Amino acid sequence: MDKKLRILLSGGGTGGHIFPAIAIADEIKKRFPVAEFLFIGANGKMEMEKVPQAGYKIEGIDIAGIDRGNMLSNLGLPFKILKSLSKSKKIIKNFAPDFAVGTGGFASGPALYEASKMGIPIFIQEQNAHAGVTNKILSKKARAVFTAYPAVEGFPAEKIKFLGNPIRENIISGMQETTQAKEKMGLNKDKLTILSVGGSLGSRTLNNGWKENLESLKEKGYQLIWQTGKLDYKEIVDSCQLPVDGNSNNQIQIKEFIKDMEIAYSAADIIVSRAGAIAISELAVAQKPVLLVPFPFAAEDHQTKNALNLVEKNAAKMVKDSEMQEKFWNTLSEICENESLRKEMSENLKYFAKPNAAKEIVDEIFKLM
Repeated sequence: MDKKLRILLSGGGTGGHIFPAIAIADEIKKRFPVAEFLFIGANGKMEMEKVPQAGYKIEGIDIAGIDRGNMLSNLGLPFKILKSLSKSKKIIKNFAPDFAVGTGGFASGPALYEASKMGIPIFIQEQNAHAGVTNKILSKKARAVFTAYPAVEGFPAEKIKFLGNPIRENIISGMQETTQAKEKMGLNKDKLTILSVGGSLGSRTLNNGWKENLESLKEKGYQLIWQTGKLDYKEIVDSCQLPVDGNSNNQIQIKEFIKDMEIAYSAADIIVSRAGAIAISELAVAQKPVLLVPFPFAAEDHQTKNALNLVEKNAAKMVKDSEMQEKFWNTLSEICENESLRKEMSENLKYFAKPNAAKEIVDEIFKLM
């Protein structure tokens, strides 16, 4: 391969789009250390900060999605699209990439559209069970579409490669034996332990579910590692009279944020989580029985579709956001009290576990090139 290999990547808006793109870039860089990389992102979005932190160059374009809450604010959207297409074309012409990879988000639409118009091979990585509008359109021009689920509606079937979502390396390599991880976290190794995670910002729905059922949890003697997120942390500590993060409590550990997630996954016997694409990919690698509570306001309700893919294979249980009060504790108890069900769910999760996703995606790109 030419030592001047150049790769264009685009994806952003959320970590779920950004981190797979960075993981793919990292894998290519391992193989071709002198390759040049350029990301195209949306000005004002988190990729403009996260991509440089990962050591890659990024250029921003002025692009946004449709604001369904305020339709008048969309009047200027056609002009933004035309401007972003023009700037993307200029960036790509100057950079002259050998191929382009898009992972979704506002910026990837103009970037990959212009790349395909110039005859540059494009590849798509779709994280969710339900294809985003941008990726559906782009898939017609793509050499391949890499997915985390075996069948994603909206993509040409012959282009789908079910290879999984690239996830953090420490999740793959840092998992430990459950007893060892419990002891590391100051938990009782003989007690059933539940990990609750609601994403980096936390989930008010999950937090309220735990507040309502904390006494039931104490009565059962289950242990809880509870990641609240920043917004609710102080209020929960005060209202539930729990020790602050860092102080030992053998039954309930409340944390604003969990840095060493691989240790928390390892210590858990059961995990309660939202159903974001990357979260599910990490849970599949962790292979712990899981109760999913999809975020109902995700674009096109894709978290529910993600969760249902696992439920259909009996790899997870699901409770809708709107049904938390009636069903949360009963569904969780069913998992806690049935060891054979937990073993079956863990076994079935293996189908979705793709720890080598980044490597296999890059293998496939170079095979198709």
